[in-house]
Amino acid sequence: MSEPDKITQEKAYTGPAIDIAIRIGLIALLIALCFQILRPFISLVIWAIILAIAFFPLCRRLSGVLGGRIKLAAAIITVVTLLVIILPSIRMVGSLVDGTKYINDRIQHSEFKVPPPPDSVESWPLIGESLKSEWYEASTDLKATLTRFQPQLKAMSLRLLRSAMGTTLGLLQFALSIIIAGIFMAHATGGGKMAKDLFVRLAGERGADFADISTKTVRNVVKGILAVAIIQTLLAGTGFMVAGVPGAGLWAFLCLFLAIIQIGILPVAIPVMIYMFSTADTLTAGLLTGWVILVSLLDNFLKPILLGRGAPVPMLVIFLGAIGGFLYMGFIGLFVGAVILSLGFKLFRVWLDDLSYPNTSGGPDALSSEKSRAAG
Repeated sequence: MSEPDKITQEKAYTGPAIDIAIRIGLIALLIALCFQILRPFISLVIWAIILAIAFFPLCRRLSGVLGGRIKLAAAIITVVTLLVIILPSIRMVGSLVDGTKYINDRIQHSEFKVPPPPDSVESWPLIGESLKSEWYEASTDLKATLTRFQPQLKAMSLRLLRSAMGTTLGLLQFALSIIIAGIFMAHATGGGKMAKDLFVRLAGERGADFADISTKTVRNVVKGILAVAIIQTLLAGTGFMVAGVPGAGLWAFLCLFLAIIQIGILPVAIPVMIYMFSTADTLTAGLLTGWVILVSLLDNFLKPILLGRGAPVPMLVIFLGAIGGFLYMGFIGLFVGAVILSLGFKLFRVWLDDLSYPNTSGGPDALSSEKSRAAG
């Protein structure tokens, strides 16, 4: 082969490869730039998608009542949700600030009394003696005890302040997410079709099933984890306010946080009940104790019902995905983790269902052949 022919042949191979490489590079650059531009809004959009999925069944029913006006239904749900979320949040933050000031003033004026420890504390293993000593010192001279632990308390106060600022910023972002979710619900038909097309593009013919799994998983997590946590918090906070617990908003906020991360409200409720038994009358403290115990047991009944109803995968998969996602990604991981683990579990089941058995091993194909020969 002559030299010009070799050069022509090399160009025929290298030219298309270079063109493909340049195109892939430009597409990758475009995707990276789009991601950087949209990066500040990713969490807002994810939250909006979650809220839109959770509220869309209600929006669809309301639009049926309104004569099919889906945009009006979405607007009504958006406004009502903003009012329901923001107004109690403002009240809770105000109660949180007032409760913190109240406790600080009582400590400064030596009006905040810690009851002395019971004798049984000393018999507790490992921590009994030291705990009784610290508890007794706090009951006799609380200000001196707080002074001794001032560095730790200062660090904890700074963390609480940062948490309060983060909570305020989170509420603003959540309000924006609700508004974006309303827009998504108003254009749910086009958005749902685009989501299914994306899943089909990525997963083939089973993409529509995966889109359905994602939708149902998000709704189950909203109902089974968030809804139960909010119900428990509202009931516990109402009990605190009726019983006259100082800083009821502060304790309710801590109850909400612990209920979401699946610890429960008892770590907050037990100190509150001890305080009420030492300061309030026995009837009030006893009624509050019974109420709080009843509220703390609610998740044992509500969670299995709400988390597993209509679930395309076992409830345990959704639960582990939600908790693992929360530990790995924070609050939004409740939903992202549950969806990812549910899709992974479904892919695993699809892989198992698609296993083929060789004819020599007596699998389904061999069994069919034997039946055919017997019929012949």
